[in-house]
Amino acid sequence: MRVLLLGGNGYLGPHVVAELERDHELVLTDITPIETPHAAMVVDIADPEQVRAAARGTDAIVNCSVQRRDGRGAFAVNTLGTMNALRVAVDLGHRRFVNTGPRFTLVGNTYLDFDHDITEEIPPQPGTGLYALTKSLGHELCRVYSEQHPIHVLMLLFSSFRDLPSPDQEPGDANPFAVTFADAARAIRCALEVDLATLPSPFETFFTTVDQPQQHCRCGKARRLLGWEPRDDLSGYVRRG
Repeated sequence: MRVLLLGGNGYLGPHVVAELERDHELVLTDITPIETPHAAMVVDIADPEQVRAAARGTDAIVNCSVQRRDGRGAFAVNTLGTMNALRVAVDLGHRRFVNTGPRFTLVGNTYLDFDHDITEEIPPQPGTGLYALTKSLGHELCRVYSEQHPIHVLMLLFSSFRDLPSPDQEPGDANPFAVTFADAARAIRCALEVDLATLPSPFETFFTTVDQPQQHCRCGKARRLLGWEPRDDLSGYVRRG
């Protein structure tokens, strides 16, 4: 499969490249140049024609682009940029689109402060943060496009990326919605390779986290539908030996 990776030089992008490059042909883009043996372009995702040029000849798009702080930039990247990528994917006849976002795209403090055992089926309550709101709008665009066009959109939600703790590490600050970079990249592979006919609907959202003792959020849906199983154990962050 020839895959366009938007945000290929960002926080998660390089780990996705390392996971996919042995089996897929990659086209990498970012707002700054990328040093890579793969095809690469400088692309502003807020510019639809730049996205279209990068996507020509591809079979699927993975959107890992993100802007967290600047108000105009966050809306341009997280909301309009997602719409630009969706529109291009539909025009090119792609059958699937993989989008990424933070946990609070759905699960804002309204849930986290008062609930546990949360699943992906909750009504979105992103809160009032700039990053959360703009990503939540992108999430809603994904839902609408999947309803109006013949494309499956798979939304992977992350929160905290961790390295594996060392055996002698003291327990520390551990987000109850955490995953290693390697496991996150494997989840994106699963979303790219899952048989779409096995999915319940054209729009599915997945929590991408290891099971933690806090039981705030569960990743059972990703296991059940994507066949994704986190390989890395992060219990060392919260348990004493």
